[in-house]
Amino acid sequence: MLMPHPATLRRLVEEYESLVAHEGEQSDPHTVRRAQDLAYTLCVSTGTRDIRQALEAARGQLAAAQATATAELCGKRVILLSETDSHASRASGYAALHEH
Repeated sequence: MLMPHPATLRRLVEEYESLVAHEGEQSDPHTVRRAQDLAYTLCVSTGTRDIRQALEAARGQLAAAQATATAELCGKRVILLSETDSHASRASGYAALHEH
């Protein structure tokens, strides 16, 4: 699955949450339509079908991107949950090949 750039994903989440927070104040059809468009885009971007799942997935992707960026600044490799072996505590891939 293609992953959206973290900056794009962050902007989508922030704009969606801002519109939803003010939706009660503004029942403008344009605002409602924009919120629907953002919800759809977030679902497509995260491979989900429900906006709650999309927001959860987006937050997870943003957290992982932040952790990776921080680790790269510190010169360390990050092992994501998707890279771990579910049958053992060892990491798969590069980390497993280079264990001491």
